[in-house]
Amino acid sequence: MNLLFASQNRHKMEELSALLSPHMLTLPEDIGIAYEFDETGDTLIANALGKALHLYSLTGRPSLADDTGLFVDALSGEPGVKTARYGESSAGRLLSSKERNELLLGAMKHVEGTARKASFVCAIALVLSPERFFVFQESLVGEIASQIDGSGGFGYDPVFYLPEERRNLAHLTGDEKNAISHRGKAAAALKEMLMYLERGEDS
Repeated sequence: MNLLFASQNRHKMEELSALLSPHMLTLPEDIGIAYEFDETGDTLIANALGKALHLYSLTGRPSLADDTGLFVDALSGEPGVKTARYGESSAGRLLSSKERNELLLGAMKHVEGTARKASFVCAIALVLSPERFFVFQESLVGEIASQIDGSGGFGYDPVFYLPEERRNLAHLTGDEKNAISHRGKAAAALKEMLMYLERGEDS
């Protein structure tokens, strides 16, 4: 199935495309669509569904969107839906990934042991029409590491520790990460649904 991906992030599109292969994703800009959406939802699902519905309204074509957040127990669930904009309000600008990781470690410097529990959560929305859509949400539970470590992945991967793996998420290979990650599991559920739809078993 060919799907439009409600994003301006080509890196994210390529990562999700690999998870959904052989289904094809296309960015709005690649078909000449100027796409923007203000993520003001209170939940990841609201943001993902809002983005996909907006793109569908512009194109009338099946549209896909995702939203991902890091929820830290000791910080009352922050940064949560504001994960990508963590620290922006105090800095007056969008922080780099390294700056956000350092800010998070600073906020957690007096938190110890299992109290450092955190979860990555990914919501993916598939819109076939405004009245017909599917939402998938999955999580990956771990802890906030004590320091930045690892060169793989992106975002908060270098500060997300996996106790069962005894290493940070940034140390996993792409295939290892996809097998257990929040985005990998949500994409797997979506891929199964897409196969179901293409077989014509959905009514």
